[in-house]
Parts: sequence; structure tokens; C-alpha cells
Amino acid sequence: MRVRITYDCDVLVIGGGIVGLSTAYAITRAAPGTRVTVLEKEPGPARHQTGRNSGVIHSGIYYRPGSLKARYAVRGAAEMVKFCAEYGIPHAVTGKLIVATDRAELPRLHALVQRGRENGIPVRELGASQISEYEPEVRGLAAIHVGTTGICDFVAVARQLAHGSGAEIRYGTRVVRVDRRPERGVAVLTAAGDVVRGRVLVNCAGLQCDEIARLTGDAPDMRIVPFRGEYYELARPELVRGLVYPVPDPAFPFLGVHLTRGIDGGVHVGPNAVPALAREGYGWGTVRPRELGSTLAWPGSWQIARRHWRYGAGELRRSLSKRAFTEAVGRLLPGVSEGDLVPTAAGVRAQAVLRDGTLVDDFLIREGARTVHVLNAPSPAATASLPIGREVARRALSAL
Repeated sequence: MRVRITYDCDVLVIGGGIVGLSTAYAITRAAPGTRVTVLEKEPGPARHQTGRNSGVIHSGIYYRPGSLKARYAVRGAAEMVKFCAEYGIPHAVTGKLIVATDRAELPRLHALVQRGRENGIPVRELGASQISEYEPEVRGLAAIHVGTTGICDFVAVARQLAHGSGAEIRYGTRVVRVDRRPERGVAVLTAAGDVVRGRVLVNCAGLQCDEIARLTGDAPDMRIVPFRGEYYELARPELVRGLVYPVPDPAFPFLGVHLTRGIDGGVHVGPNAVPALAREGYGWGTVRPRELGSTLAWPGSWQIARRHWRYGAGELRRSLSKRAFTEAVGRLLPGVSEGDLVPTAAGVRAQAVLRDGTLVDDFLIREGARTVHVLNAPSPAATASLPIGREVARRALSAL
């Protein structure tokens, strides 16, 4: 006798950040009538990576040509501006400067020009005297201006995606167990004791995505290693007109301490990148032994420490010393002082790390039986969220 199963939805999405909500939005756009339920453990959307970044719509200049990050960021930036304009979400296309302050950075700056051109991004090269055309208080040996960079309110974008998706969104719903049966679908048990059944599960859990993958029975050969990014607010925002970045180190997925004039007119300074002592460890005082133990037990964590201890020591120094942080900012903005920097909310980057210590440098999407897992979607995922959502939706609908 065949057992008839009553499903609560066709696609069950775990995670109410911008990627999960974009996925729900894309599913209902591509296949109207598909029932989508989103489970989010927080009381509202976009409480972690989406709502704790600097609000930059990235151009895509940094990313390897042909990679998902390059393709989706370039496409996603244009789509994000259009989406914000359509729904009246605060945004602006500001452009940004990437500034070399040391001769050793000049070859890397030139390489970024070439990469930008390969990715189809308009770039203007500037000499030292031309920097002041854009940023009178900024100093450097050379710079490039990237005109397609912008800023927006990503939390408002997430809310609009939630509303526009027509999905059932259950906030305050934490998943504690997943029963996945390839011939039937998935059943999820929540912390409140409810069971939610779906035909396909999509894992967009960000900082918890590897844990959710393991609950489904899939065992990705990666771990999320959380890195906290600490920010300051500039007490004298008139020092900066727009967005100013250093030349990034290609060995790391972090962009370095930068200056970002947000949509509210304030200027964010940061972030640095230090290991967090919990998945949602927004300060040194937040320690979760089980999560920290999981990070320390992963061989890749020790490989990172062994290879990059010198870089990590510098980041740690800037975390513990406001003076050191100010010195880093001062290379770009000589007029800044310690008194100009006011502490503000930190963020945590969900960085996927392989067993050998490789920092995964592209978006990582994997499929299992009746499951789609988004396993690496840090910056520029907010910028790229609309094309990422369509790709995840395509895979989820194929699994149906």
C-alpha cells in the first residue's frame, strides 16, 4: 500500500537572508503556483551577513574572469540598481576609488585595471594629482575609479524580496533536525516541535549552512570558519565624499579597511578580519565552545593559521588597538585621528574553508538528493543576490 504524504510546500528554504529570499522570489517568478516556505530562526529578515555589511553594490572588478562571483556581481549590480529604482528602495550609483599608497601595490593596481576590462567594467586610471578630483582628503601614488559601484539598503531589498515572493515566511523558526528521503522529500523539525514537509530543501543558512548540510545527510568537504569584521563610524563624514578602498591582497578574499559613505550619509570605516569565537560572534565577549571547538577541530583552520599568521597578527593588532586601526585608515586618509573613529556594529563573514586550508574564493553551490546547498556566499553575495537566486531556483525546480 502506497503512503500518501501531505506536503506543506513544494520548496522549503532554510535561511531568510537576501540569498534565501531572492531564491524564494525567483522560484515563484519562474514557476507561478509553486508553494515556497522560508524558515528563518531570527525574528525578522536579513539579521546577519545581509544586514551587517557596508551596503556596497560591488562592481565585480576584483573577481576572477569567468567565475560565478565575476559574472553574477557584474550582472547583479545592474539588476540591483534597477530593482531598487523600481521599488523605491534608497540607493545611489556613486563610483569608487581604489588607491595605491605604496609602490609595491602599483603592479596589483594595474592588474585590477586589466581584470576590470576583462570583466567588462569601465575603469579610469588616475595619477596622484587626479585623486583629489574625487576625494580631496585622500592621498595615494595612483588610483583607479570604478564608475559602476554603488550603495543601497540591502535590508530593504530583502524585505521587498520577501513580500514580492508570495512565499510563506516563518520567522523565529530554528531548524534542529532534517529527515531527507530521496524517494519522498524532506521533513524538518523545528525547535518549537513543529514538523514542516517539503518536496525539495534549499539550504541558504549562511553562517550555519554547513551544519544544515550535515543535518540533511550530505557531508560537504568544507567548514564555515567565521571571520568578524569590525567597523567604526567616521565622526567627521565630510572627510570622505564617496567610497575609498585600498588595493587588496590577492591571497585573501578580504578587501582591507575601506571608507564607505552609506545611503544614510554616514561613513563606515572598516572592516578588518579576525577569527570570531562563535558563528555569530559579533564581539570578543561572545564565545560558544561547541562552535569554537568545531572550528578548531577542522584541519583547514590550522592550515590557515600556519600559512597566514603574519597577516592574521596584523588584523588582530588592529582589532585590539584603535591606534593601529587608525594608522591603517591614515594611509588613505591622512587627516583622520583616533577621535574621528566611533565604534559601530560588527559583522561576521561566513567563509568556507577546505580541508587543506584553502579559502574558497567563489560562490559554492552543491546539490544532493532533493537538496540544494549554498555553501559559500559571502561578499559580493548581496550585490549578486538576484542572479544567485535564479541559479539556485533553477536547480531547486529541476529537483522537483
